[in-house]
Amino acid sequence: MRMIDIINKKRLGEVLTRDEINFWIEGLSNDTIPTYQSSALAMAITINGMSKEETYYLTGAMASSGDILDLSKMKGVFIDKHSTGGVGDKTSIVLAPMVAACGGYVAKMSGRGLGHTGGTLDKLESIPGYNVSLSQDQFIKQVNKHHIAIIGQSASLAPADKKLYALRDVTGTVQSIPLIASSIMSKKIAGGAHGIVLDVTVGNGAFMTKAKDASELAKVMINIGRHYHRDTRAVISNMNQPLGYAIGNGLEVIEAVEALMGKGPEDLMELCYTLGSLMLIQSGTYKNVKSARKALEKAVTSGDALAKLAELVKAQGGDESYIYTPTKIKLSRRHIDVLSTQSGYIKAIDTLQLGLASMELGAGRNKIEDSIDHGAGILLHKKIGDYVEVDEKIATLYTSKKEIDYIPIKVLNSFSLSPKPVKNPELILEIL
Repeated sequence: MRMIDIINKKRLGEVLTRDEINFWIEGLSNDTIPTYQSSALAMAITINGMSKEETYYLTGAMASSGDILDLSKMKGVFIDKHSTGGVGDKTSIVLAPMVAACGGYVAKMSGRGLGHTGGTLDKLESIPGYNVSLSQDQFIKQVNKHHIAIIGQSASLAPADKKLYALRDVTGTVQSIPLIASSIMSKKIAGGAHGIVLDVTVGNGAFMTKAKDASELAKVMINIGRHYHRDTRAVISNMNQPLGYAIGNGLEVIEAVEALMGKGPEDLMELCYTLGSLMLIQSGTYKNVKSARKALEKAVTSGDALAKLAELVKAQGGDESYIYTPTKIKLSRRHIDVLSTQSGYIKAIDTLQLGLASMELGAGRNKIEDSIDHGAGILLHKKIGDYVEVDEKIATLYTSKKEIDYIPIKVLNSFSLSPKPVKNPELILEIL
């Protein structure tokens, strides 16, 4: 079998066999196929797409390129949740303890932030001592005992995906739906979750900017999950403005804790209740959305969900006092208020620019190896539909950097105003 023949076959729009895809991924993994040939095939796939079967084969090949977690010793039906990314998305920190407090098992493998999107691991590491690296045995024991664990993905989990993504990132092939779907789902399949809930974000702050593309991506991932016997469901959520008001690691943990104290932003809570209801149904804990949502709401009002987050933090070596006193979380000393230069109703927010601004303040990274400032970020005071006066605070910036004079201007220019009232945008666009 020759790689050039596989490339030419896909260039002509033909369907690849399982053996051809396995040959490619094995060669990519062991470096016997040159990166330029893998890049050429990725471009052919981006242009000509893949059939359902090809996408299944690619997902399976990448999942099998490394370790497959054996979680047979884990009690109950455990669920993983994945978001395709956005700005201000601290959902997992709110959602996981809510579901666990209601009797569900949440075995979550998360990632770090890159570019304008944040990462759950970076946020949790704002809490002193929190350890994101557990062995497989520790992971299983913790979920069995506490119903919850949030850890980093092992480097040995779907390593072929990491290599392929690095190539896609520099060859203009990131936007291919089959490649996106197989990338995400290969890690979830290798991670061994019984059920998967996907939060597929769409909008100017998301990976997918068009609703039809987000819906297509969700359907492809659902089909992959079901092909591999995983109960997979998806929610399409609006990312045309940040989720909640906090952008940045420590700021988002504070907002997540406040949410579990019953003081969460309406959009964040609605998304968590929607995703959480699906997770509880998947786990068999509740039979319908109404009863599941009622249980989640009770877990918040009773304080059980907050206690479960503290339990999670303590179990993974963190200082749980930061959960009960979130003001202990260290934020960057330099605070800069961004004032509106006009009055009116906020009609649109350039969410991508806010995410990039937060990154430039120190909250994000250009490369996965970059260090970050856990205390940096942006706290919004206004969102779409809100009225703002001239010289009223629209956002506050947190940073330790000095040369950032252009960033307040960038943040201010991210807001568009209208003289007429504006409706709040719909958050949940579709449930699949």
